[in-house]
Amino acid sequence: MKNGYFVTGFPGFISEKLLRKWLNEPDEKNIYLLVLPALQQKAAECIEKIRNEIPTTSTLHIVQGDITKCDIGLSSTVSTYLQDKIHYVWHLAAAYDLAIDQPTAYRVNVTGTYHLNQWVKQLSGLKRYIYFSTAYVAGRRTGLIKENELIRPEEFRNAYEETKFEAEVLVEELKAQIPVTILRPGIVKGDTQTGETSKFDGPYYLLNIFDKTKGLSKYPYISKSRAKLNVVPVEYVIDAASYLGRSNQGEGKTYHLTDPNPYPAREVYRFLLQKQTGKTPTGFVSHKMMDKVLAIPKVRKHLGAEREGLEYFFWDGEFDQSETVKDLAGSGIQCADFLEGLDAMVDFYNRHKHEKSFHTVIK
Repeated sequence: MKNGYFVTGFPGFISEKLLRKWLNEPDEKNIYLLVLPALQQKAAECIEKIRNEIPTTSTLHIVQGDITKCDIGLSSTVSTYLQDKIHYVWHLAAAYDLAIDQPTAYRVNVTGTYHLNQWVKQLSGLKRYIYFSTAYVAGRRTGLIKENELIRPEEFRNAYEETKFEAEVLVEELKAQIPVTILRPGIVKGDTQTGETSKFDGPYYLLNIFDKTKGLSKYPYISKSRAKLNVVPVEYVIDAASYLGRSNQGEGKTYHLTDPNPYPAREVYRFLLQKQTGKTPTGFVSHKMMDKVLAIPKVRKHLGAEREGLEYFFWDGEFDQSETVKDLAGSGIQCADFLEGLDAMVDFYNRHKHEKSFHTVIK
């Protein structure tokens, strides 16, 4: 009997990568992709492209729906049909924008997860419910953040973090009822070998800034902070998620999919600056000064950098990965060093930096 997979968040970058990985595996699957009505054509084109590139006997089905609606927007007929056909549910749909407003973030991340949770509990053949959270549910907590902790911080940086925390609380409560695996990726960048990514956010904001200010003779470091920036290549997230989400060891656990050896943020800044401009930073400008600069809408739009992304470069927190390391032992899955993918990352950026589809809308 074929395993049935149900995926939300398609045609997003990570969901597409997961789909490609699964189709390259020898076992046949029935894969159902929950797609928003407005994204039907894009999803169909993506599937056609994948089918042309990967010969497979697995079946792919677009299911029109919306997690923000009751019963995730499915008719009772479709829900009944799927009830005994789904074995793995992969929940990736979310509002990821760091500058998103609270109501929208809550509607998608919290209410949407609640609706999916209710639907998942009705599945008679469920083997695992895999929820993609974020390591930054830790908010502004500092020190070592453990995988088995879900502690509300005194403060969040933005609505994205807060609503992902609230959503994870809802999924955590399900662990007593159904088999659940929670995944907390760090800041995801492009593929180590190809540099491929779907959005120029996170560390790519630095590349945007460098590209827009390439006439400068000198670049200062931003503050003297020794904080580390946890950036993970997408292939590590895909491989680890796919493995842990289907491993017997993964049931009932929460994993940090983060870099075990992250570089200080100032070093990431230096690596990217040297690669993009050939220059080495000298001197310092304060964090507060840079924040004031990015507080000006015209400036941040010109630079292509979100003000909300700046604080991640100065956050004094680290992620424990004890469970992840233990349960990936023997799998051969490891997180590549940031420098291994540096050339590919910057090369991909420069090839696509003039394409609007890769850039987030800066408000």
